[in-house]
Amino acid sequence: MPKYIIEREIPGAGDLTAEDLQQISMKSCEVLNKMGPKIQWLQSYVTDDKVYCVYIAPDEQTIRRHAEQGGFPANKVSEIKTVIDPTTAE
Repeated sequence: MPKYIIEREIPGAGDLTAEDLQQISMKSCEVLNKMGPKIQWLQSYVTDDKVYCVYIAPDEQTIRRHAEQGGFPANKVSEIKTVIDPTTAE
């Protein structure tokens, strides 16, 4: 199944408290549970004004549906084609 990275523009994201992040995570999981096992949240990276989330889903529309139902922005959704790391150089 394809893997996607979602760019979410959230001003002040880096200042969110642990409680804020817990509430956001709980909402995301609630929506994911309703949508079923075809969409999975792997992890997210929080920066100053953006959150980058990695998901597995059958298509971009499923990702956008999750964002809409959860009330999350999904400013850019990109399918991950390949993953490289330092071992790629070997």
